[in-house]
Amino acid sequence: MFEVIAYGLTIGGILYIVSIGFSLTFGSMRIVNFAHGLVYAVGAYALFALLPVAKGNFVIAAILAILASLPVSYVIEKFVIRRLYGKSIDYAIIASYAVLLIGVDLIKWIWGASPVPISDPVGTSVSFFALEIPLYRLIIIGLSFLIFISLSIFFKKSIIGKIVVAGLADREAVLSLGIDIDKYFAIVFILGSALASLGGILYGPISTIHPYMGFRIVTLCFAVVIVGGMGNLRGTAIASYTLGMVMAVTAWYWGAAADAMIFVVMAVVLIFRPIEL
Repeated sequence: MFEVIAYGLTIGGILYIVSIGFSLTFGSMRIVNFAHGLVYAVGAYALFALLPVAKGNFVIAAILAILASLPVSYVIEKFVIRRLYGKSIDYAIIASYAVLLIGVDLIKWIWGASPVPISDPVGTSVSFFALEIPLYRLIIIGLSFLIFISLSIFFKKSIIGKIVVAGLADREAVLSLGIDIDKYFAIVFILGSALASLGGILYGPISTIHPYMGFRIVTLCFAVVIVGGMGNLRGTAIASYTLGMVMAVTAWYWGAAADAMIFVVMAVVLIFRPIEL
């Protein structure tokens, strides 16, 4: 059972790292950014491409991969997302989904359609109650909690964080103060994209990477945002780890239903707490 908990916390940690940017975009600008999944996939493939350049050093390759994915997120924000602020949510869904489709085709053109394996960068396990748990998964769990603490401090203490939190609560009030809230949301958008790239990088060694990996993660992020609340930073964290555990426990008893159970939970939440888009 401890193995299931470790797996659930690992998936929950990756879900949180990827979902936080999606949640902020959804909560602040009412934009469902499916292109978030593309940045996630680009991060994983950039890691694969840069590992030989970094001579197998995973940390250096991961940093370079995040830096390589930032121009992609910048182009998406400037030429697609920024033009959709204040527009109908339907436009955002169509436009960002089109970006994701185009990105997937580009990935297939560059790296091919076959899954690509990335080896465990740590390669050792930790004995816990007669169970062997990969140390890499424990690192992911610890890193996700560290990111949660860091983001909490950022949004509570920094000027940018306070403006973004205020904009999430009352956008019109912040605009009335003469603050260009969209500029600060753009900064957070890039930060969220960097975290999405990091999520793809961390998930690569757990499973194989493939061109369509962004589709799965973005639907899971959508479920996390619905359960945790749009723009709710703490709710996103709680929902991510909770849904990660739901996936792990369901997979333990019935692997084929692991993803489906996520959307069952989302449907139940929507019944009792419908959202207004």
